Amino acid sequence: MARRRGVMSDRLKMELAEELGVADIVRAEGDFGSVSSRDCGNLVRLAIEKAERSMV
Repeated sequence: MARRRGVMSDRLKMELAEELGVADIVRAEGDFGSVSSRDCGNLVRLAIEKAERSMV
């Protein structure tokens, strides 16, 4: 099965994780696999908000 390439860069994901306070979890595990689905949803929400603000 082919793995899909993410839309967000790793740098952006870490920046968002820092803002939400989950970056320590990501650093400890090496990926976003241990971040709760709620926090992942919040990361997506924050990314969308930032994208919408940049379009104005």
